[in-house]
Amino acid sequence: QVQLVESGGGLVQAGGSLRLSCAASGRTFSSSIMGWFRQTPDVEREFVAAVSRTGNTYYADSVKGRFTISRDNAKNTVYLQMNSLKPEDTARYYCAASSLSFVTTKPSMFGSWGQGTQVTVSS
Repeated sequence: QVQLVESGGGLVQAGGSLRLSCAASGRTFSSSIMGWFRQTPDVEREFVAAVSRTGNTYYADSVKGRFTISRDNAKNTVYLQMNSLKPEDTARYYCAASSLSFVTTKPSMFGSWGQGTQVTVSS
């Protein structure tokens, strides 16, 4: 199991940027697939982005071209750079880790989760 702690959320105006960080503890970070998900009271947890062990990246269509996921295995940290934010990006963002050998967008396939960080985008 990997313990995850997110940070970097906050309130930003539409068009602005935020950078989320997820610090991981445990020896398995470098061998884990890392993902970001988001959830609102009206929408179930949905996939945002993922990065494989080798750095390949995957994005939801709704964020492609605006968000960038990256990882620093030396720091046991994964990042989500969010640019051109829109009010519909408002959600609680969660970091997750998967021990599977393939990248998946399904939340149920991620075994470790952080507590989440709130992102609010005002219009």
